[in-house]
Amino acid sequence: MPIQPSKQQNDASLPLLSLIIPCYNEELVILETIRKIKAFCTECVDLETELIFVDDGSEDNTLAQLRAAAIKDRKIKVISFTRNFGHQVAVTAGIDAAKGDAVVLIDADLQDPPDVIHQMIEKWKAGYDVVYGTRSRRSGESAFKRYSAQVFYRLLNKLSDVPIPLDTGDFRLMTRPVVESLKAMPERDRFVRGMVSWVGFKQIAVPYNRAKRFAGESKYPLRKMLRFATDGILSFSTKPLQISIGLGMLAACIALGGIIYAIGMRLFTDTWVEGWTALMIAILFLGGVQLICVGILGEYIGRIYNEVKQRPLYIVKEYLGFSNEEPVNSHSPIVKRK
Repeated sequence: MPIQPSKQQNDASLPLLSLIIPCYNEELVILETIRKIKAFCTECVDLETELIFVDDGSEDNTLAQLRAAAIKDRKIKVISFTRNFGHQVAVTAGIDAAKGDAVVLIDADLQDPPDVIHQMIEKWKAGYDVVYGTRSRRSGESAFKRYSAQVFYRLLNKLSDVPIPLDTGDFRLMTRPVVESLKAMPERDRFVRGMVSWVGFKQIAVPYNRAKRFAGESKYPLRKMLRFATDGILSFSTKPLQISIGLGMLAACIALGGIIYAIGMRLFTDTWVEGWTALMIAILFLGGVQLICVGILGEYIGRIYNEVKQRPLYIVKEYLGFSNEEPVNSHSPIVKRK
């Protein structure tokens, strides 16, 4: 099925494909990333392409290398944040700025091969709105990370009301209607792959083998992985609240059993003074359940607090390669454009 250019690309004879590449401290790999993605673009003879690099407050030489690349190639555009706002927010900034008939999300570390995008484009031409990459093999990752990722996605599907594909990241192609739907979702604690599942549309998977990093270190240590998992679960499910109710009922039942036991010991035996161990176990159990439930409530209340403040999702230091006429986003004030 032929793909028609969108109204935003009236002056173009070919459909536009936007590639969004979030970057954070990727100076060791960014030049190779640019080379491989540009090589992919030269193979897309039936598409126009634009490359949107989002520098998420890098502290190394990443931004300088992106600036130099943008000067040499008009297809390369750069969004630079004032500080590190996080990977999911960087992806959002790219989505806000993209003008393509379809948008591809791909990380800068080259673990997701650009060649796989050709398969995604074929699925797009066949009529699919979302084509997401499913990781058949994850090279260069520890057994703990592979196992924890499997557990997370399966747990998330158990808790979430919206099915989220297993073993997938943000590597995917989305059509313009999907992109516009995502732009209408301004929540702060973002879990993009879950948001894409939530909006619906016609979706399909493309399996691929995930490579190890070309260079540099992972930007998702255990602390960030746990926070990301928490965002994914709490953003798409209220079942933790239901679980806390269940824990409270279980604790109440156990406490009731303890009360009946204590009354029985008092009325029918001469050893009613004893029971210090049972008392301590009951206190510790009830205290633990209460703390867990309060913690779950606190997480949800904290998200409400962040939402009602209505702060911008991100602050842009500069835009490179964007035209002065076009609005680039709706989530952040424009600071500087070049």
